Amino acid sequence: MVQLAPSVLSADFSRLGEELNVIEKAGVKMLHIDVMDGTFVPNISLGMPVIQSMRKVSNMFFDVHLMVSNPDNIIESIAKCGADGITVHAETCTHLHRTIQNIKKLGLKVGVALNPATPINVLDYIIQDIDMVLIMTVNPGFGGQSYIEKMTQKIKDTRDMCNRLGLNTDIQVDGGISPKNAKEVIEAGATVLVAGSSVFGENKEERIKEFCKIFEEGRK
Repeated sequence: MVQLAPSVLSADFSRLGEELNVIEKAGVKMLHIDVMDGTFVPNISLGMPVIQSMRKVSNMFFDVHLMVSNPDNIIESIAKCGADGITVHAETCTHLHRTIQNIKKLGLKVGVALNPATPINVLDYIIQDIDMVLIMTVNPGFGGQSYIEKMTQKIKDTRDMCNRLGLNTDIQVDGGISPKNAKEVIEAGATVLVAGSSVFGENKEERIKEFCKIFEEGRK
């Protein structure tokens, strides 16, 4: 099953509760929440108080993507704010296996993200311990970037790895995703599509319907 995970960073924060209500009523089940620290990536984004506030008004699955150095320092706090799943970058974890186990101990789904230049072989010894692989299809830290075409092969290679091991692991893609390339990444093996500006803005309901139509066509 393929699903859409709108990136909340593209929402109108002056009326955030209303924005979340609209996409949830339109059928969205998962919300992608980027946490940036200004160190691992250049920007700083929302933190724990905002996640707590969103949790009060939404029943969506909170998919929290930690683009931070030393993610172990905040994993427990993020969980207490209402996260349902936490994704960490392989590039930021000194002891990736330990970090994964710490997230699982909190009862959360766990994902591992790979930057465009990071090879998938870093997953070799942990792929069976995680629920999701996040393939960054742009370099992290900024919205509005163009999809890196070489990442399509990386998605295929990751899906091939999961198939060889008999795993039904979700493959999430994040960066430059729109209805124009949604079919391409789904055919490559992606099951969760993160989209920011392609969802939020005017006519959110229609934009979500457009994605859902592509998902339905992919199932035929």
